[in-house]
Amino acid sequence: MDTISEQYEKERFTAPEAQRLAQTIAFGPVVFQVSRLMVKFGIFEMLLASDRGMTLDEVATGSGLSRYAAQVLLESSLTAGTVLLRDGRFQTAKAGWFLLNDRMARVNTDFIHDVNYLGLFDLEAALVEGKPEGLKRFGDWSTIYEGLSSLPPEVQQSWFGFDHFYSDNSFDAALEIVFRNSPRTLLDVGGNTGRWATRCVAHSPDVRVTIMDLPQQLELMRRAVRELPGAERISGHGANLLDPAVPFPTGFDAIWMSQFLDCFSEAEVTSILTRAAASMIPGSRLYIMETFWDRQRYETAAFCLAQTSLYFTALANGNSKMYYSPDMERCVAAAGLAVDAIHDNLGLGHSIMECSLANR
Repeated sequence: MDTISEQYEKERFTAPEAQRLAQTIAFGPVVFQVSRLMVKFGIFEMLLASDRGMTLDEVATGSGLSRYAAQVLLESSLTAGTVLLRDGRFQTAKAGWFLLNDRMARVNTDFIHDVNYLGLFDLEAALVEGKPEGLKRFGDWSTIYEGLSSLPPEVQQSWFGFDHFYSDNSFDAALEIVFRNSPRTLLDVGGNTGRWATRCVAHSPDVRVTIMDLPQQLELMRRAVRELPGAERISGHGANLLDPAVPFPTGFDAIWMSQFLDCFSEAEVTSILTRAAASMIPGSRLYIMETFWDRQRYETAAFCLAQTSLYFTALANGNSKMYYSPDMERCVAAAGLAVDAIHDNLGLGHSIMECSLANR
């Protein structure tokens, strides 16, 4: 597959375009909050529903805002390019339509606002110290994963909404790849709330799934799956995967890691994969599903992924990212595994690295 990184070899903007981009970046937090509120207050939706557009006074009345509040929002949006002004009437521009109707844009906006916005103020300290300094906005944990069950409800909702939106869209294609070899036992590493595990037991009546995750995360999983069909074939294995002395349970036909290894540094990834390899039996396979920024079909997706890396820096753990696929392949090789195939363009941009024990 040709990688998207070649698009970044040449200057993409004229001088005026670059100047405009620089100012858009400088005022980025303002544009973000205005755009979020244009959705929340229903202004984009009102403008779209109006055949001729709406005047400032009509927008103020319809939204329940003061004339001043409606005016500053509309003028910011106008110059940002999310609304148009024709004959004194405001209309939603294409970018405003996407902010309102594109599910990905809504999920990303909620994730940035509820989970990241305050913590990103501490990005500089996180980069210097190598720790998620922004996480202190929510609690005293070393990583966000330790505190997921204790985050405020709206933050937890946006975090899981972001995580599930991207993974769920890839599960149908992933099931076909993983179950080509008809595994009867599957280890779901970092299985979160058990969404993949429940899809597996629904897909195959023969498979038993063990979720390996932090003990507190397993409690969330058990509550989430206990009433679902096949729950009796889902079990938990509590472990701190960051502890290099913690071994993997053995004897599984398949090991699954979905949106998991991006939560760790390269050294930690290599350690995790090395222990996974040590647990594998002849014929077993390991599947790594990630959104590699360089293997995207569209440049917009690469942009979103590269920006998401800074969430890991500032809030999640301070040392991981959305991976460049050659970096992940290097970790796989260092762990004594071989990449047998890479399946691209799954769902909204996932790839699966299908691995086996090297030289066996």
